[in-house]
Amino acid sequence: MTAIVSVSSHLPGTVSLASLQATLRLTDIERRKFVKFYGLKDICRSAESELDSLVAVANKLESLAGAEDRVRYVVRAKTMPISHVYPDNPLRQACDALGLSHATSFTVTDHACASGLLVVDMCGMLLAADGDPDALALVLLGEKAFTHVVSMIADIAVMGEGFAAVLVRAGGGGQSDQLLGYATRTHSNAAGSLAMTPAQEKKFRLIYHNALAEVVHAALDVAGVAITDVDLLLPHNINTVSWRRTAAEIGLPLERVFLDNVKATGHCFCADPFINYRTAVDLGRLNPGDRYVMVSVGLGSTFSAMVFQH
Repeated sequence: MTAIVSVSSHLPGTVSLASLQATLRLTDIERRKFVKFYGLKDICRSAESELDSLVAVANKLESLAGAEDRVRYVVRAKTMPISHVYPDNPLRQACDALGLSHATSFTVTDHACASGLLVVDMCGMLLAADGDPDALALVLLGEKAFTHVVSMIADIAVMGEGFAAVLVRAGGGGQSDQLLGYATRTHSNAAGSLAMTPAQEKKFRLIYHNALAEVVHAALDVAGVAITDVDLLLPHNINTVSWRRTAAEIGLPLERVFLDNVKATGHCFCADPFINYRTAVDLGRLNPGDRYVMVSVGLGSTFSAMVFQH
């Protein structure tokens, strides 16, 4: 049984969406639409390097300190396959800085922004196969919006630079969140990349809400949990308008969708559900025994959902 031991987030700083208007090449109408209708206000952006952010967020994991020798895998979940020029490797540099050079490290990008959920499931299976009940995996999430192309998804979301870290183990029990169910669907004919063609964009918009609702219910079926028993849904932070419709499609009251961070971070690539988890726990929105759903969508188009018990 895959379990989350602890989650940390690192939000290095924010700037107003208005201050990014020229950089994002937004018209006044587009900016007002993002702010007034989509619920965006501030976006997490920083001059901090990617390496510094990865190390900072990992160091916030209290369960990691003193347990470095138990970490077998360090896995980076990313949206963008390439963001650095060889031989620069922030993942390996972060491992060295954190005392985790002994761990097997690699990056997963297959599900784009849904890769974070994929990696948690993957790490649970890897640790279970190792057979060591004390072994851990460290998952690192978050990226820099380093070019205009990856700074926003046109008329959908603005990308933020918040980071998250997740410590995973294979066994249940103790102070951990148990994974109850996971479902993922890839609709390969809908869209191929961040730079969608008009035809791909139209197809993606047509299937989006139904496809996301379907995968949430698929994960709930695997978990044996009814939608009425879901205490909270932790989404990817695209915009509030989209989530109003998606919540209705899922059959979940909007107040059970945690949207607090949409206005404060922007869409932080793979990190959103885990940043939202950390904020929700800190605000007392999750209590022991609560069932919650993590959701993310990756352009490509992959729709994923995970059900946990806190």
